[in-house]
Amino acid sequence: MSATTSEVDQQVRRLDAEQLPAGKHELHGPGHFAGLYSAENIAGTEFVFGATFVILGASFVDVLIGLAVGNLLAVLSFRFLTAPIAVQTRMSVYTYLSRVAGGVTSKLFNGVNAVIFAVISAAMITVSATAFGVVLDFPPQDQAFPTSVGFIVLALVFGSVAVLVAAFGFNALAEFASTCAPWLMVMFATGGMALVPLVASEVTGSTVLSSWGQFIEIGESSIFTGQTPDGAEGITLLGIIGYSWAANSFAHTGLVDMSLLRYARKSWYGYMSAFGMFLGHYMAWIAAGFMGAAAAAIVGTSITVIDPGSVAFEALGYAGLVVVVVGGWTTANANLYRSGLAGQGAFPSVTRRRMTLYIGVIVLVASVFPFVYRGYLSLVTYAGITIVPVGAVIFAEHWLLPRLGMTTSWARYKGVTNAPALLAWGITLALAATAVVTGLMPEYFAFVPAFLLAAVLYVVLAGRMGAKESYPEGAEVDRVWHERVSALHDEQAEAAPTDLDTTDRRPLTRVLRVVWVVDLAVILAMGLVVLFASPDLATYEANRSAFWWVSGVGTVVYFAAAYSALRLQKAHAARVLAEHGVDDPQGRAAQTA
Repeated sequence: MSATTSEVDQQVRRLDAEQLPAGKHELHGPGHFAGLYSAENIAGTEFVFGATFVILGASFVDVLIGLAVGNLLAVLSFRFLTAPIAVQTRMSVYTYLSRVAGGVTSKLFNGVNAVIFAVISAAMITVSATAFGVVLDFPPQDQAFPTSVGFIVLALVFGSVAVLVAAFGFNALAEFASTCAPWLMVMFATGGMALVPLVASEVTGSTVLSSWGQFIEIGESSIFTGQTPDGAEGITLLGIIGYSWAANSFAHTGLVDMSLLRYARKSWYGYMSAFGMFLGHYMAWIAAGFMGAAAAAIVGTSITVIDPGSVAFEALGYAGLVVVVVGGWTTANANLYRSGLAGQGAFPSVTRRRMTLYIGVIVLVASVFPFVYRGYLSLVTYAGITIVPVGAVIFAEHWLLPRLGMTTSWARYKGVTNAPALLAWGITLALAATAVVTGLMPEYFAFVPAFLLAAVLYVVLAGRMGAKESYPEGAEVDRVWHERVSALHDEQAEAAPTDLDTTDRRPLTRVLRVVWVVDLAVILAMGLVVLFASPDLATYEANRSAFWWVSGVGTVVYFAAAYSALRLQKAHAARVLAEHGVDDPQGRAAQTA
């Protein structure tokens, strides 16, 4: 057994850290996930989503109800599907799938994920690059190919920043997202406020909102009218629920966010996804709908072609351009991280960081083609249909097989390709595609029956091909492997103890935190002034100009204070660790920031 243990130790230590279960010393608290989900889902694409529901002809009441129900279902999916498996296994979805399916299924899944998340990242970078068309005066990028050298240069520059941030892993990603999240939330909320009086004036002849009923009337009359721009009947309540639930189906029902939630101390941290779903996919989508319709009217164009930069500029001034850029970055970062993990799963000998850089080159090329972001809602919906059946296979392996008296990881123990996993995925995907193409099922709900069907198919096929047998030798090998991984984590935890208090309570750090909180409060207050203290158009224009100035200066102050506080916190944490003989400032210090 000692020789076996020694061999396993060598194997474990040769693996990249991303291919191992997360250790206790690497875990994060709920605030990290609240910030991460907020920043990823309050992003530049919200301008696209908000406009999409207007274009689809959603009614305002249906939007208010449908987005609430759909996003609640998404949060519950994160909490009860993704988070428990992530916390129990501590593995990324790619590592776990390689252990239970391996072979062709795992590599194919990893390749599909790498491509999907690379495309999503490219779309986010494209959104960021379109922002500065207002400043640099390049034309709207409404063609499938780029029509401006300035746009191409911006896409490459912004994309390079996103790739470098993502390449440094979860800690750098969480830091950047957590710093941006509060500001993004305030900017989307106030951006919507800043344009409501203008829309109200067009509908009622007055810039003043006198009641909630009048707000509903404005929304129904000029924004979410229940009809498409060409006058056709719009999307139904069920469709809105389906699209908002499906928008992140690849991450929750497809279990892709195991890769992030494996760092959660408790499975209830899955509820932290609500910060992204309700602040981003509810508040921001509705606000973006108002901003998009109003901005299109101001610049005299159709909401079907207006770009996010123009929308943000009309609502927030120059600060709005920063919103689009930063919002695109935060979403691109998370998806580049996922793409790097998926690519590493397909090529285990390549580190996740290096794989992220390789994929980043492809993302940079794709980001200069604007057609990618304009079909974003359909992109994420079909991505969910493609990935969700594999999430069902993992769900069945982890929960259903043991409860039915079958063996988890049976294919690896038996030394065979997990054909049931590949068949369940392929059959389900073929049937789902057929149902969607023939109109038997709307694409926004196809992921639900796809998940159920794939789970059932896998259990039936696995039972027939070996899962009902027992494999004591394989189980013992796994026990030893987990034991040695745990031993490695104990060594790492001893070198980076988690019981040290690294909280920075120094006066300067506290003052900086107060500064950025007050700064956001001032921006929010000025947005409320525009919304509720603009009795006529002249006053409204004056208030909106003042708001632009406040939001612009406030953005500079916010990032200066928030980033300075972050750096001071990290430096303090590193100093405390060094005093206790811990030489790991980028690991433990980053976690406490």
